Amino acid sequence: MKTVGVIVEYNPLHNGHVYHFEQSRRAAGADAVVAVMSGHFLQRGEPAVAGKWARAEMALHMGADIVIELPVAYSSHAAEWFAYGAVSLLDATGVVDSVCFGSESGDIAKLSAAAQLVWREDDAFRALVRRELAGGGNYPAAYSAAAERTLAAAGIDGIDMRQPNNTLGLFYLIALLRLGSTIEPLTIARTKAGYNDQTITDRRIASATALRGLIFGDTPDSGQLQNIAPYVPPYTLSILQREAQAGRAPVSWANYSRPLLHRLLVEPATELAQYAEVTEGLEHRIKRALPELRLAEGEAAAEALLLLLKTKRYTRTKLQRTLLRLLLGHRKDELAPELLRSGAAYLRVLGFSPRGRQLLARMRTAAKVPVVTKVTDADWPYLAMDIRATSAYALGFARCDSRELFRDYYEPPIQRSEEARSDT
Repeated sequence: MKTVGVIVEYNPLHNGHVYHFEQSRRAAGADAVVAVMSGHFLQRGEPAVAGKWARAEMALHMGADIVIELPVAYSSHAAEWFAYGAVSLLDATGVVDSVCFGSESGDIAKLSAAAQLVWREDDAFRALVRRELAGGGNYPAAYSAAAERTLAAAGIDGIDMRQPNNTLGLFYLIALLRLGSTIEPLTIARTKAGYNDQTITDRRIASATALRGLIFGDTPDSGQLQNIAPYVPPYTLSILQREAQAGRAPVSWANYSRPLLHRLLVEPATELAQYAEVTEGLEHRIKRALPELRLAEGEAAAEALLLLLKTKRYTRTKLQRTLLRLLLGHRKDELAPELLRSGAAYLRVLGFSPRGRQLLARMRTAAKVPVVTKVTDADWPYLAMDIRATSAYALGFARCDSRELFRDYYEPPIQRSEEARSDT
């Protein structure tokens, strides 16, 4: 059974994701698709608009055969570790033949050549990054600029490393090299909507960022899930509406202002400094900002704090990740590079199809790490972090009970019947 892997967030799953999914399966000539999907909290340091089980259900409706959870230790990290964690999971399955990702470039040969040039990050490359940082920029911009200089010196052109999916694709390829993986990389050019596009120019395709803007934005009829109907498959809308009725969606940073402020107010700066992403004295900047918060009725404290903290050095994404690590209690020693480099010690299955059941049987003998469908007997630090993340995520629900707080212990993998698959 030829199998392709995809690395996704589906926040929420939209028509552009369906296009990428079908093109990935076609490009790989695959019989089955394994999706590594972020859990409740995402790469830009945001809570998902709907929880991991709802989004896994969307993926299964689309045609995914197995959905594996990317641990929050990786899913809410910067691009390098996000990519490494996801690729290491695909590699650990023992059944994935290829991985297909979207990129602005769409040129796997050039991206692969670029990865070969920069993956070891030699002294010359590090010097370029330091030079860019010395100009006052942030690390992602400095890395992209150093990569572009390196590629230009080698005569490789046509890859804009300022484009987020080119950069993320580069890190997927670097992860394959660092793991010594035999998985074949493939890429599909993004179409009609960029990753961060906030405007909608097509009748059927819009970025997830733009769709969240329709849900949470300031337009007169914002907040109505029906607004996104033209841009998502029917099952996405139906699942989101069901989750909204249950009080579990839509979720944003605004839902977590109180627990976040509690952490920031009660812990001294010396303690805040022990949390992941709190760097370069950011703990003091946070403490100085707290008395400046002026919260009008209905204004979200998390959003107001982000506006106070943002600088050229500290991007919004960096700050969101910082606040998320503080909210979830992720300390620096838990996310040390040497631990992240080891990859996840397990494969947590969120859902599967009938074909996925056959693939799971193969995985149980071929996988490099245990395959987990029940968490009751599991005792891995990153899985414990995911269980705590579920509890924290549930605190943002309009209606929450103890079962939601500890849902990881109750929820079995979602099983999609063949009849349940929906095509658009």
